[in-house]
Amino acid sequence: MTLHIQLAQIPLQDGDTAANLARVLALIASAPAGTDLIVFPETTLMGFPSAEEIAAVAEPLHGPTLAAVQQAVRAANVAVAIGLAEVLDGRYYNTTVLLTPEGVQLAYRKTHLWASDVGVFEPGSQLPVATWRGRKIGILICFDIEFPETARALASQGAELLLVTNGNMDPYGPVHRTLMTARALENQLFAVMVNRCGSGGGLDFAGESMVVTPGGDIQLALGRDQALASTTLDFALLDASRRDYHYLSQRRIALAGETSATAAGASAFLIP
Repeated sequence: MTLHIQLAQIPLQDGDTAANLARVLALIASAPAGTDLIVFPETTLMGFPSAEEIAAVAEPLHGPTLAAVQQAVRAANVAVAIGLAEVLDGRYYNTTVLLTPEGVQLAYRKTHLWASDVGVFEPGSQLPVATWRGRKIGILICFDIEFPETARALASQGAELLLVTNGNMDPYGPVHRTLMTARALENQLFAVMVNRCGSGGGLDFAGESMVVTPGGDIQLALGRDQALASTTLDFALLDASRRDYHYLSQRRIALAGETSATAAGASAFLIP
């Protein structure tokens, strides 16, 4: 089986949901024929809000902005992985959703907060995996990938595709390029990272989005500038990467925590 994906490495406007949404809707509508999934950066829809702005810009998953994206997804018959500032029960989360024509397939709340997240967002406590088009998919956000246990927790639930929405800035671009290769190779899964580009809030974002195969090969790598790029994930490479050894079944040190069943075909690793 294959999946045709598009990486949307774009600049964002912090705190300007309308501008970010307009850009997203235009990109979804213009996706190449046959595209299955478009991956956007971290907090695409709101940018990075400050502690003073978060209450004004955060929305629930059933809010108007994600509803507009859902309408576009159905019209184009694609799926998107897209980030937003979420409010849930009076708490604010840095969240990425996998939105398909059928609705929210997976919602992940960032579990490891970078310095600029602290005081704005609260950390999530679950690392979920869902099945879409017969493949198990997990999501991480930016700083999460700097902790190997996060991807390992997803892989331990059978994840075959890791989607990383990113807002990584200078001078840390090389860190995430290296870690994306490591996370794919050590868990023998596809790893797709889409980073923000351009400038905002006094930061220069590194871009350099990428796709890494289960064997650790870089299948696609972008530069620093705005770019849209398409590629195909061939899941036959999963079996090839595991032909001679399988890290997950051969490991001798278990993760702390436990896995709990959620919706049909889904699970979540619970952080202790």
